[in-house]
Amino acid sequence: MPIVDVESQRKTPSQDDLLKRARTDGNVNVPADIFEQMFLAPKTEVKGELRQTFANPTAISIGGFLLCTTPLSMSLLGWQGADRLGIATVGSYFWIGGLLLILGSIGEWIIGNTFPSTVFATFGGFFLTFGATLVPSYNAYGAYGLDPSNVAADITSVRMFHSTFAFFLVAMTLLATVYCIASVRTNIAFFLIFLSLIPCFATLAASYFAYGHGHTVAAALLQNVGAGLLLAVSFIGWYIFAALVLLSVDFPFMLPLGDLSTRFKGYAEKQKLRKGE
Repeated sequence: MPIVDVESQRKTPSQDDLLKRARTDGNVNVPADIFEQMFLAPKTEVKGELRQTFANPTAISIGGFLLCTTPLSMSLLGWQGADRLGIATVGSYFWIGGLLLILGSIGEWIIGNTFPSTVFATFGGFFLTFGATLVPSYNAYGAYGLDPSNVAADITSVRMFHSTFAFFLVAMTLLATVYCIASVRTNIAFFLIFLSLIPCFATLAASYFAYGHGHTVAAALLQNVGAGLLLAVSFIGWYIFAALVLLSVDFPFMLPLGDLSTRFKGYAEKQKLRKGE
């Protein structure tokens, strides 16, 4: 009778194995901290097997976000003689940032991850809007008689354009604030991105207002501050992207993101505890 080596048959469950385990009440039995690491969202109850059927779309959106924010931040800083608007990379705002973020948002929506789906959709729209502003055929600058590469034209037109666009950045500041509050239920890295985006959008909005009022020195300083914050955001984003990619191939170790989903109890979970369920 052959001798069976029990030890050799034992396997340490991989992240892929966790997704293949049995389910209860339609929920995949993935630990909350692993789920948050995979989707940048707290674990929620979603019926069906879509999270097992489809690939994780989160890394796609993060990659698209980074391939726009990193060069944009460097352009805004004026490094190596850049135009400080990123006009040369306008195509990436459409075909990398906008496209990948929207596709990732749809993927998150399909598998029931509301928070990342909303985040990726709105930021995809942001890059599409920003890119369209720089394309001459959209006439964003032309309507004011301006040229994106030379805004030192009629002072009234310059003021109107910059002040009008600044309000869009003000809205993005409010959006980042809401996301920052919600991200307290995700992880430290994701929270730090939104926490940095709040002053980033705010200072860039202030820079546009300053340009509109002719305060070019203050505007340049504020733009540098906002661009520096955006660069810091991209560095955090690259860390998250690396963590997601390594997790997708079941790498021997995981990069910690600082799980917060198990630290702060959700409303539904608190209600269950009160009812003694």
